[in-house]
Amino acid sequence: MSPSTNRKLRKLFHPKSWFNIASGMAFAYAVLWAASSANAAAPTQAPQQQTPQEQTPQQQTPPQQDRIPGGVALFDLGVSAAEPSVTYNDQRVMLLSKDTPEGKHWTAVVGIKLRSEPGNRTLYINGTATPFSVGKHTYREQHLQVKAKHVNPSQEALTRIGSEATKMIGVFKDFTPSPTHSWQPMIWPVIGPLSSPFGLQRFFNGEKRNPHTGLDIAAATGTEIIAPSDGVVVQTGDYYFNGNTVLIDHGQGLVTMFCHLSQIDVKEGDVVKQGDHIGLVGATGRVTGPHLHWTVSLNNARVNPKLFIKPELLPSPIAAKN
Repeated sequence: MSPSTNRKLRKLFHPKSWFNIASGMAFAYAVLWAASSANAAAPTQAPQQQTPQEQTPQQQTPPQQDRIPGGVALFDLGVSAAEPSVTYNDQRVMLLSKDTPEGKHWTAVVGIKLRSEPGNRTLYINGTATPFSVGKHTYREQHLQVKAKHVNPSQEALTRIGSEATKMIGVFKDFTPSPTHSWQPMIWPVIGPLSSPFGLQRFFNGEKRNPHTGLDIAAATGTEIIAPSDGVVVQTGDYYFNGNTVLIDHGQGLVTMFCHLSQIDVKEGDVVKQGDHIGLVGATGRVTGPHLHWTVSLNNARVNPKLFIKPELLPSPIAAKN
């Protein structure tokens, strides 16, 4: 490996790099697992309360708005016969349409990156700059003392990590058009206690690392994982940090990722419906116990999965069960 390549890969593990998001999972999870109800019996299949229901585009409501880092911003674009052109950070964004007596009414749904600083941002609507602001939000912190070898992967591992990250970023940046300009509110992919929250800010040996970009749901090995909404499986693999992983494209830049599976039961190109079986909970990759790490990405921004869950199933998977 050339010195320049070596330097680039080392840079990926700087605290400001997103790659060490996953590196924190293994150690932070051990602490939170002990505090959670990890010994609670976990169902082996999705409960009846989460039975998928068909919705027409006219019945659907947009994801919840929360204009903070890791949140979602909604923009009313008004009525237009033609599809608006909307971009944010050079990424196309999700558009929802609804038929009204006046014509098609459009809404833009924009993901805000978790590491965004509070302040002004710019959305481009049909080429016109539209300013909006991102509010301040303080996520919980977790301070851990760990052995240096756990924080600094080997050169061989760095090479593997860089290759895997490039593949995943490619999926997150992709945009699959939707002919209906609709979306499907999500259900929980697995039932269990939330063992690590979205946005958790981690510090290893006093050094700030990237925040937790998903939700960790504690469940026993072998517990069924289901698709939270309709989509297409676009990537599977066994990754250094994430273990056995599945990525599903739900259209218009909305992608979900499921990590640490003990078994993957879908393949690239499979079309899945909400509630379909995709695999089993496990402890593969760099973790200390079985759980599902669930990430939701919108226009290449990792956002809080709870903003996409059916309101009646909140605030947690346990609430959905009861």
